[in-house]
Amino acid sequence: MATLVLLIAGYFVLRMLSTEDVRVGGLPSHPVRSETTSDGSIQIRSETTASTQILLDGRPVPTSEQGGALAVHAPSASDGTHVLEVVTPRAVSWLGSSSTTQEFTVDSAAPELRVEDSLRPNKLGEPVTVHGKAAGADEVTVAGKAVEPGPDGAFSAVVDKPEREVQVVATDLAGNRTERTMTVHIKHPGMRAVHMTGLAWTSDTLREPVLDMARQGRIDTVELDIKDESGEIPYGSAVPEANRIGAVKNYYDAREAIDQLHGMGVRVVGRLVAFKDPVLGEASWREGHPERVVQTAGGQPWSSGYGDFAFTNFADPAVQKYNIDIAAEAASLGFDDILYDYVRRPDGGIEKMRFAGLTTTPETGIAEFLRESQAAVRSQGALLGASVFGIAVDRPTQIAQDIPQMAKYVDYIAPMVYPSHWGPGEFGVADPNTAPYDIVRRSLDKFSQAVAGTDVQIIPWLQDFSLGASYGPAEVGAQIDAARDGGMPSYLLWAPNCRYHGEALVPQKP
Repeated sequence: MATLVLLIAGYFVLRMLSTEDVRVGGLPSHPVRSETTSDGSIQIRSETTASTQILLDGRPVPTSEQGGALAVHAPSASDGTHVLEVVTPRAVSWLGSSSTTQEFTVDSAAPELRVEDSLRPNKLGEPVTVHGKAAGADEVTVAGKAVEPGPDGAFSAVVDKPEREVQVVATDLAGNRTERTMTVHIKHPGMRAVHMTGLAWTSDTLREPVLDMARQGRIDTVELDIKDESGEIPYGSAVPEANRIGAVKNYYDAREAIDQLHGMGVRVVGRLVAFKDPVLGEASWREGHPERVVQTAGGQPWSSGYGDFAFTNFADPAVQKYNIDIAAEAASLGFDDILYDYVRRPDGGIEKMRFAGLTTTPETGIAEFLRESQAAVRSQGALLGASVFGIAVDRPTQIAQDIPQMAKYVDYIAPMVYPSHWGPGEFGVADPNTAPYDIVRRSLDKFSQAVAGTDVQIIPWLQDFSLGASYGPAEVGAQIDAARDGGMPSYLLWAPNCRYHGEALVPQKP
């Protein structure tokens, strides 16, 4: 049978000072909680335990002797007032017995805690004020600090440096507690951006036209690679593992580039290719860590057209740490955002792949990686984004990108809605590559629906290259118009050769 436990520092003890002087101790004046357990937490000590009888609400309850004490075995008490009675024989048998009673109140109802789901500071690191109401609570803590609730349970607290989540806990006198987690969402300032590789940034021929676009107000953001598809880190990273495996290439000076662009009033986004990393993959396999690489069912490195060792295992802690260390370092250098790319599994049949250490779905594994990343990136003063395939909006399992899950742990989603990448008939568009406005507008509408109810923003990748159809200023402009008409004025342009149609971009004042 279960045992009644009154949770007062784990248990209370009824001590019998003599067979004629019974005194009940340990029960406080405030309510207590009642839970079922089997450890015999109510104990009654007496030299005559064999003759002692315990009554709960007038009914005898079973006891057993444990180390000179009586352990009381009774069902968990319901909420309300109860009477505990200890009956013990007197020293002189003809005098009968004596009893001591004491009332106590059981309260198992947790306080009612009401707070908003989200906090929305205007910028990262800005203090936030938490308002709420905790009816029935004696104590409230916000982000670990005690707050005094008012008579009606209302409270307010300022969190000076909020992390990604703020915990609010309400506790009553009986020890019942209610917890709520408030997510801190930062409104992204927006961007009109172009992408540059590390090597492209070192070329006057490619860099200067981008700087001219910034001077003319055609763009306000430049995205620079901080780890690319080859697994190379094009700036002088100090991450020990990156240097040990030969990933660091020193093509450009990150601090110098950031200072130059910030001096022009231009934001800088660091593009970090996460799990397509042949440098880390090959080094891991060579050094006896096959678990860090996506494998076939037969235990060989997964290639599928990407090359051996190309995809590292997103579920492996060492792989995760490597990418997060690079992201945190880049944020500390002054990159305003970290934008993950290839934050996914390889495309192909999931039944043919093996991810060592994966204990959940691939989609949840990717989302949890972003959760860990966001905390590290925000702690260094940057925001976090995730680039995703366009098909992920309604086919999340194809590459393990579940948009609603991912949206919980990033500040923005960057879908690659390139018209050339959609098949005929997608979203009712017969030939997406020749209808850039229609396909971008309709696909982004779907992304808006996927993140409805969250604070995450959609900042799309748009196409500034020709693939199957000729693309120039008109086609680029049509995509920008489609995004804007769908309520998304921000965008990133992608051109593999880092040459952009600046005339498609309308100059704007800073």
